[in-house]
Amino acid sequence: MEFKRVVVLTGAGISAESGIRTFRDQNGLWEDHPIEDVATPEGFHRNPNLVYQFYNLRRAQLLDSNVKPNAAHQVLAEFETEHIARGGHFTLITQNVDNLHQRAGNQRIIPMHGQLQSALCSVSGLSTPWTSDLTAEHYCQCCATPSPLRPDIVWFGEVPYQLDDCFDAVAQADLFVSIGTSGKVYPAAGFMQVAQEAGAETVELNLEKTSNAFDQGYYGPATEVVVDFFSRLM
Repeated sequence: MEFKRVVVLTGAGISAESGIRTFRDQNGLWEDHPIEDVATPEGFHRNPNLVYQFYNLRRAQLLDSNVKPNAAHQVLAEFETEHIARGGHFTLITQNVDNLHQRAGNQRIIPMHGQLQSALCSVSGLSTPWTSDLTAEHYCQCCATPSPLRPDIVWFGEVPYQLDDCFDAVAQADLFVSIGTSGKVYPAAGFMQVAQEAGAETVELNLEKTSNAFDQGYYGPATEVVVDFFSRLM
């Protein structure tokens, strides 16, 4: 079957083989911290220094020469280029806040949960590129009275970026592929149902099955199953 409009959703599983730890482990901790402390607006207000430090460490990890896009990232970039050249539509929605898709060469990306290498003005909501440590001493340059900057991360209780664009893309897809995500965190967990209601073929590529609802499922390391699936599509 020839697919015209392809939407891919990626989660932490696609970056695991690049040396980036999954933020949330089976005990609900984010890098050994309770989610409430480092991934909520309330946690930031309680202890901003802890939150700054938490994301500074994650941001610094991206500068490690050993952390780089793996074969799964690369095949998605290759597929996007080829698919668009053939007149197709492609959207990559990522829940990840690393920069590995961008480094691999993907262009049509919606980073719905924000980006580590960006800082957010807490008043205007404008983002600015940021690759070094961020602290309470850093202020924006967009407001008449400079405002504090915070990590440009969508925390629990906040609305993901470009959510309408995400749902629009999924609702128009004829192929929806979920890669390396648990399927438990909404609203992204609802994308598969939206795609199926629109008549799309749905595929899960993951270490293990998370749902019986997908039309197809292939399981194993991302560098194997993602590369195999998209190589066959090309």
